[in-house]
Amino acid sequence: MVNPHRIAVLVLPGVLALEFGAVTQIFSADPDYALTVCAESGPGPVPGSGFAITVAAGLDALGDADTVIIPGYSDIDTLPSAASLSVLRAAHARGARLVSICTGAFVLAAAGLLDGRPVTTHWRQAEQLRRRYPRVDVQPNQLYVDDGDILTSAGVTAGIDLCLHLIRTDLGAAAANTRARDLVAPPRRQGGQAQFIEQFRPEAAGDELAALREWMLDHLADPVTVDDLAEEAHMSRRTFIRRFREETGTTPMAWLTDARIDRARELLEASTVPVEQVGRLVGFGAPASLRAAFHRHVGTSPQEYRTLFRHKEDPARI
Repeated sequence: MVNPHRIAVLVLPGVLALEFGAVTQIFSADPDYALTVCAESGPGPVPGSGFAITVAAGLDALGDADTVIIPGYSDIDTLPSAASLSVLRAAHARGARLVSICTGAFVLAAAGLLDGRPVTTHWRQAEQLRRRYPRVDVQPNQLYVDDGDILTSAGVTAGIDLCLHLIRTDLGAAAANTRARDLVAPPRRQGGQAQFIEQFRPEAAGDELAALREWMLDHLADPVTVDDLAEEAHMSRRTFIRRFREETGTTPMAWLTDARIDRARELLEASTVPVEQVGRLVGFGAPASLRAAFHRHVGTSPQEYRTLFRHKEDPARI
């Protein structure tokens, strides 16, 4: 680049230390980027999550930034100020690239900039983001989502992945790989790789079908159909599907698939059951079916997942 790419990091009260630190460390030492840290109250101190940051500029720094990055912050229940949201809309309107790390997505959503777009955030806050902004296409299983002029990521390490992705986009793979080596970070993880969340199946918002869901968990290995489940629930097929979606937000078979993936992960993490048998134990059948489902949901293979998460200290526990 002839002129450095101008990045403005917008700091909100309660900014998270790791998200902020990762962004500034990655870009501040690179001569191809000119980094400015700003806040509505800047220049001056901004309270972070257990610390304070002294920023160099106010919101006017967003006026000529090529990229605006919003690190995660802790108080997502407090809306950003109208002034902050206004300058973000103006930056987007003039063509700036907007990037959020972790809960920074709540700021872009509050500005109305994520409506109709695929986005991600930390999996713990994904459902809250979806409920608060129903027009946003929240994809909680993604590490990061590149939607062209707006990019969003999950937590700390996914934020690093996204920053390296930005460098790769701006300067090429060699520059991104060099920066990754400096950080001792993986040079590339695809954004579509899933976040390693605790549970894929969604929490239920009602109890009418709670007993049935427990029955489903007890019969994961069985070849169950929607008609079987409707009969078990003593409902017509149509009523059962409607009630199930009302309580879980998804279909019975999608919930069952998520539950099977959750159980497969437990077996891979905490047992010595061979990978070839896990699929049959959880209802996927042949190993190829388990591998396909695992790639779709988790973004990696069952064997790779076991290598990452195997509880070696208690190999007998299931």
